Amino acid sequence: MPDPHAPHITRIEPISEAELLDRFRQTRLRGFGQPLVYQQAELTLVRQVEPRTLYPAQNYVLQADYERLHGLYEAFLQRGHNIFALEGGLFFWVQQQDGDEEGPIPLTPPVVEISREADGRTLPLINDGMHRVYTAMRMQQPIHIILARHVPPQWPYYAFPLPNGWADVEELQQLPENYVKKAYRDPENYKDLFRDFNGIFPGIQKQRKRGG
Repeated sequence: MPDPHAPHITRIEPISEAELLDRFRQTRLRGFGQPLVYQQAELTLVRQVEPRTLYPAQNYVLQADYERLHGLYEAFLQRGHNIFALEGGLFFWVQQQDGDEEGPIPLTPPVVEISREADGRTLPLINDGMHRVYTAMRMQQPIHIILARHVPPQWPYYAFPLPNGWADVEELQQLPENYVKKAYRDPENYKDLFRDFNGIFPGIQKQRKRGG
């Protein structure tokens, strides 16, 4: 039976590993004069990572996003692509229920930074793609990631890692009102440390509807 959450993919264009990493090197911060946060960092595509070893910074995942990504996985697998084992990235287009085509939609491996915390721990902290990591973990699959090492310490990721990793993450049907999503490093100005991945892959940080 077809997955009801699988989108109708109309087109796919690959992004090479070299282009993928070149684009992510152009990532800017929202604040501090919008510097290139990875200009002095080392970016690599790391393959076959165990999802449980990566640290989330968000207190929740949504069931609808898991279902959407599971459907996306099935749809791409039928076309010969494993979204958890991308050797680069993809642009794709989908047909909406009204018949319109949406795209290009970027799909890349999750972005993970090696983050040095005040307690002395050095952790692989998920910057982008937490739901993809969670979906791979639930499906018991390894995942390729973009790993950033040697990020300038004055520009840490804008939220703290959860102390107990995935054990602290709630799976929710919907987000309650006034729910605390993350523990921000600077609650008053946390957006200054936000990595603007939309600037290099427009739409990559967009919240999408189920099946799209």
